[in-house]
Amino acid sequence: MLRRIVWLLIALPAGLLLVTLAVVNRHEVRLVLDPFRPETPVVSLVLPFYAYLFGTLLIGVLLGGTAMWMSQARWRRSARLQGRAAARWHGEADRLIRERDALAAARPKQLAATGS
Repeated sequence: MLRRIVWLLIALPAGLLLVTLAVVNRHEVRLVLDPFRPETPVVSLVLPFYAYLFGTLLIGVLLGGTAMWMSQARWRRSARLQGRAAARWHGEADRLIRERDALAAARPKQLAATGS
């Protein structure tokens, strides 16, 4: 509950700020990708300014998510290996239980056959 409240206190103002910036910055801006001839560029892009803001935000989120995913690779690998080991040990325990039950079931028959 506290996590949701904190998230709302941060995300709601950030969202309102982004929407406000998008509404205010609707004018078109020319992005020139030719540093040697900015007057007559070979490659340029004309978009509303808010498109650059949202594009930059999206790229930042993607790069941050990728960096976190890559930094947590060793923990995912460790969890995967531990899961395999746990499955192997569960299989071993199940096999031993089956063997014990089979021996316990055979034991009364052996005792009855020997007459003890």
